[in-house]
Amino acid sequence: MSVWSEANEEVRRMTETLTGMQKDDGSWRFCFDNGTLTDAYFIIILRTLELPDETLIRQLHNRIAAQQQENGAWKVYPDEEEGNLSASVDAYYALLYSGYSKKTDDMMRKAAQYIISKGGLNQANTMLTQVFLAATGQRPWPSSLNIPLEFLLLPPTFPISFFDFSGFARVHLVPIMLMANRRIALRTNATPDLSDLNGSDRAIEAVTAATHRSTSDNFQRLLDEIQSGIKQLASLPGQLHESAVVRAEQFMLDRIEPDGSLYSYATSTMLMIMALLALGYDKRHPVIKAAVRGLISMLWISPGKVLLQNSPSTIWDTALLSGVLQKAGVSPEHTSIRKSVTYLLAKQQHKMGDWSIRNPNPIPGGWGFSESNTINPDVDDSTAALRAIRQTVLREPVYRDAWNRGLNWVLSMQNKDGGWAAFEKDNDNELLTLLPIEGSREAAIDPSTADLTGRTLEFLGNTAGFNKSLAFMRKGTDWLIKNQDADGSWYGRWGICYLYGTWAALTGMIAAGHDPQHPTVNKAVRWLLSIQNTDGGWGESCTSDRKNRYVPLGASTPSHTAWAMDALIAVHAKPVPAMEKGIRQLMAQLHREDWTTRYPTGAGLPVSFYIHYHSYRYIWPLLTLGNYIRKYK
Repeated sequence: MSVWSEANEEVRRMTETLTGMQKDDGSWRFCFDNGTLTDAYFIIILRTLELPDETLIRQLHNRIAAQQQENGAWKVYPDEEEGNLSASVDAYYALLYSGYSKKTDDMMRKAAQYIISKGGLNQANTMLTQVFLAATGQRPWPSSLNIPLEFLLLPPTFPISFFDFSGFARVHLVPIMLMANRRIALRTNATPDLSDLNGSDRAIEAVTAATHRSTSDNFQRLLDEIQSGIKQLASLPGQLHESAVVRAEQFMLDRIEPDGSLYSYATSTMLMIMALLALGYDKRHPVIKAAVRGLISMLWISPGKVLLQNSPSTIWDTALLSGVLQKAGVSPEHTSIRKSVTYLLAKQQHKMGDWSIRNPNPIPGGWGFSESNTINPDVDDSTAALRAIRQTVLREPVYRDAWNRGLNWVLSMQNKDGGWAAFEKDNDNELLTLLPIEGSREAAIDPSTADLTGRTLEFLGNTAGFNKSLAFMRKGTDWLIKNQDADGSWYGRWGICYLYGTWAALTGMIAAGHDPQHPTVNKAVRWLLSIQNTDGGWGESCTSDRKNRYVPLGASTPSHTAWAMDALIAVHAKPVPAMEKGIRQLMAQLHREDWTTRYPTGAGLPVSFYIHYHSYRYIWPLLTLGNYIRKYK
């Protein structure tokens, strides 16, 4: 059987499988697996609130325990060397606080030995680990989180304001700033004592000195800018502070979603709960009870396993699957597609959100990532939904308004530099990245990225029908050309990592009408071919995200192989030999079940947060195989 025929058979089989997995409401629901971080924090929250949901706590405990490595550590991705200190501290603390593990247990002894060998609690420097330890009385509040609460009062028109932070950062920082300001230590009779994991006095002194240096060298510049703005506010210091407390509380309350969560994220919701306790809310206050219900609604429950998803990916998965099924040949009139389009149209957003602050011509019409997300649309989800509804819109003019609103919103979100970001426009104040917190450079702001810019151009070219003769298309491709790395790759912010960014950039440039022989394209293709594995596939380690350079995984994954192959398909009029090897490897991976098919290829925050989308083993191979069949038949 020819490669083309085999690919055609795989597409038929996958199409049948996926249509059978669709839910009655038209959605596809797959797990958003972000490791044990949220499971650990949820145990701490439930115990802090003294909510005795023992079945759930035991289930979360068991999942965390099952992820421990032989050396006593926990990892945030499989090939992480030795382990991850912050993840290990989170896991150890949660297991102990659950009450179902004790310090004397063998696994806990091994975990404690690992933590101490890495310098103890004080060396666990990811922000959320620091906050959960400080907020529950296990360590002092770090000076790196000592941001004046009055910062919230500076209007967006000032040279620096709180809205210069990304939306993701804001909804996490407000509750953190409130807690740090109150220096809270939420302890109960069951709170464990982790003082034996603090490390040596010398280690503590070293951490303190390092923190002081970073504060002096970087953080102080940011604080000086903030203080300069605060001085311009005409009010007495005491009145300013009280106003800031009220503003912080209202900021959170105004962004609570109908399901009770803060901005649809589990992490920010858990921080909000602790911040409300710091403000004096009762543990059984209706807002806190609703927040807990929202967290419970984010649980992924499968036989023998329960985990807390940070932000369920239902809209993202549904939009992508509906789109790729149609590209693979499923008719827009098929029941499965009609149901998915109806579902997506009902989730289009019509509210003004924080995104409108920087958008001079706000046109609500985007889509969010999670089903509970009603106020925080993003460009990637919006273009995915628009791809999915396009053929239906062409057949049924009644839906044209939804298309126009969505398309105009995406176009209105283009940054001044020509690129696109995820959530907000022109959110690129580098000063905000000086926070001395691990991951702050990636989380603090929301600048143009290669993956968002490339994906948006691909949509605008292949689905909306625009080309580089239009100024906004030229600006987008110019941004990609300017931001290509020296080796020919691009860094992708929301996927792993250089393969993700390069795929998005190449497919975007070709869709915009660039010549496949363009020097930028040629350079990227050479890079892709140079890193192909001997088995024909591609694979990249999450370590790339940490080291800011491509690091091979040493094995091929379905996502990486699909992305690389799809980029090559976009460029080449006829298949080259490397592509035949690649497509055969991709098809072989569809029948495999091992660590490579579960490897996290979604990115959240470098070092601490990576995502295994259970949907990705279907979405990207189906997209690539469909494109291969259509182009080379």
